[in-house]
Amino acid sequence: MTVLDDRGRRDRRTGTVVSDKGDKTIRVRFDFLVKHEKYGKFLRRSTTLATHDEKNEAHKGDLVEVVACRRLSKTKCWRLIRVLEHGSHLELGADGLEASPS
Repeated sequence: MTVLDDRGRRDRRTGTVVSDKGDKTIRVRFDFLVKHEKYGKFLRRSTTLATHDEKNEAHKGDLVEVVACRRLSKTKCWRLIRVLEHGSHLELGADGLEASPS
């Protein structure tokens, strides 16, 4: 029996890391579709959540799985479970070109 089984079923989501600048904190974006009430067109919506990353293992562009947990700070109530897929670690400069990693 794992730790998650003891505490019941927790909300799990998969998203993309958009920022890893904070210490032990990443920002994860979740995309979803919403159907327009009147016209029926599907609209793309997203939400960005602050997530706790204890080992600083996730980087910008990574696909990650997170789980809901107790409130850790004013904005953090999600915890990183694992990195599913590593993305690009290079940041784009102001002109849109890739900056050399230093």
